[in-house]
Amino acid sequence: MTINANMNGTTLEIALEGRLDTMTAPELEAELQKDMSGAESLVMDFSKLDYISSAGLRVLLSAHKAMSSKGGMKVKNVNEIVQEVLDVTGFSDILTIE
Repeated sequence: MTINANMNGTTLEIALEGRLDTMTAPELEAELQKDMSGAESLVMDFSKLDYISSAGLRVLLSAHKAMSSKGGMKVKNVNEIVQEVLDVTGFSDILTIE
């Protein structure tokens, strides 16, 4: 998985490419912990994310909780496969998806 992180003012923008699974979730978690402290909001771009596992969902939930006390978190450009996982697990009711 490739993680592209960019700070745009007070918004942390993270673009993911590849698979967010058991092997790559710790990498995303480390990146978020490093970069989220200075961010007021978080935008995650899933346009090139092919797959998400329960380990990836756990990282999303953790980031969502951390950002809820700040400016919030948005997920955008979700493909059908990842959207189905978010729908089945109930994450589409929790996350702001654009």
